[in-house]
Amino acid sequence: MKQEFLSADLLIVGGGTAGCYAAITAARRSPEISVLLVEKADIRRSGCLAAGVNALNAYITEGRTPENYVEFARRDAEGIIRDDLVLTMAERFNECAADLERMGLVILKDADGKYAARGKWNIKINGENIKPVLAAEVRCYPNIAVLNHVNVTDYALAGGRVRGASGFSVREETAYVFTARAVICATGGAAGLYRPNNPGFSRHKMWYPPFNMGAGYAMGIRAGAEMTGFEMRFVALRCKDTIAPTGTIALGVGAKQVNALGEEYGTRYGLSTSGRAYGTAQENREGRGLCYLQTVGVTPEQEADLYKAYLNMAPAQTLRWLESGKPPSAGNVELACTEPYIVGGHTGSGYWADAGRRTTLAGLYAAGDVSGGAPAKFVTGALAEGQIAAETALSDMERLLESRDAAPVESPDYECLLTPGRDDGDAFRLEETMQSVMDEYAGGIGRDYRYDAESLSEARRKIQALEREAKDLRASDMRGLLRIYELRDRLTVCKTLLSHMEARRETRWPGFGVRTDFPEKDPSFALHVNSRLIDGEIRIIYREAGL
Repeated sequence: MKQEFLSADLLIVGGGTAGCYAAITAARRSPEISVLLVEKADIRRSGCLAAGVNALNAYITEGRTPENYVEFARRDAEGIIRDDLVLTMAERFNECAADLERMGLVILKDADGKYAARGKWNIKINGENIKPVLAAEVRCYPNIAVLNHVNVTDYALAGGRVRGASGFSVREETAYVFTARAVICATGGAAGLYRPNNPGFSRHKMWYPPFNMGAGYAMGIRAGAEMTGFEMRFVALRCKDTIAPTGTIALGVGAKQVNALGEEYGTRYGLSTSGRAYGTAQENREGRGLCYLQTVGVTPEQEADLYKAYLNMAPAQTLRWLESGKPPSAGNVELACTEPYIVGGHTGSGYWADAGRRTTLAGLYAAGDVSGGAPAKFVTGALAEGQIAAETALSDMERLLESRDAAPVESPDYECLLTPGRDDGDAFRLEETMQSVMDEYAGGIGRDYRYDAESLSEARRKIQALEREAKDLRASDMRGLLRIYELRDRLTVCKTLLSHMEARRETRWPGFGVRTDFPEKDPSFALHVNSRLIDGEIRIIYREAGL
């Protein structure tokens, strides 16, 4: 393979929402430094905003404060948040939204010319093009270099610091070695760990981007970073089949959750994110399903708004209404819960970091879905964390005397995994086996999100066996090599997830999972479950919530 060596003052891994804004922030604050943004896909259409979004779900609306948002996040997460992280991002929500509008994003206004609110913390946007808008802004700064279609696999550590990273092109036989004075991880969370709602040919129809495999988590785990909150899985309540978001209907037209008997059940289980999902699963389990969002009777204006809103982010739902000839006003929308995901933007999974988003690995910073302890980020929270991480990295770099070329970085031997003519189907086979194991033994859809100590132990044994088998995988080309690394990363995340699930001996978020041997919430267990990989073993660390 060809080898390329690239250096920059600041290396950003991941060109999604947080990564793009981290690059923009660094370029604005310090035009003299060099920024290298590396993305597995293409920053114009990558990450969680690839298809668009129709609202900014984290905004301090009139009459509310950032401190109010901290209270909301704490209630929604049953107390397991870092107050400092949530507050520091909430203080920047509105600034980030205004900056997006300046870049060209359309934020809808009300009759008084103010941002149009949708619920307590949301404002409406026309956001189909939000990612191209961010990407275009990145291109405005000459000191930002963008490298698309490169999969970063490992951090490089030397002298007690993260000095760079290594990766490979997903299109050409080229390996890359990156050196930098500081590194920001802004990759996505982890999808594809569990058997999805729509298996087989339609497995890509899921809530979270199917291309986010938890690579940023896995790199940190392998490097010995302290991680947090993996057991706080996220199970999304979605429109069945299309897996389109439901908040647009619930908040946009005030639709209630009703069961097959026409009973409103939402308030019965609590109005937290976890409670809404748990109520739907429980109603179906106890024979009162199917469950719906009650849209029958919405006005023509509301119906038109729903069509437009979904075209901004989940066109399949609008197409489904049109193709079926059954618009929302004529038929309620059936609900389904997704497979579990590991994601720091909605729940609290990710790197354990300080208020400046410094991880426990010197020289490494985290932002967005990989940054733990701060749930309910959504778009503006990811932007805010990208901004904070960039500002902190720049500040820290001013105190460092060494150059970006101070330490040599070696690339893994990717070439040894390439075998021309090799059948790449083995990676898919192991992927499906992994998803079946997690579904059956670690609380997936097939088990109604229920698990216990014995089933988790069996899941761990089977995942470890798959890890050993995955070491023998070989690929015929760079796409196949990508699949091998994606599988390895997800298996690494699975092991950490299982350890965290075992360590939390209670059921704190029943909509995200019920531990049947500890079915109740334990008030004395209001702790962050953290971990580090030490000498090949995952060691659990408990830390107080709120700190």
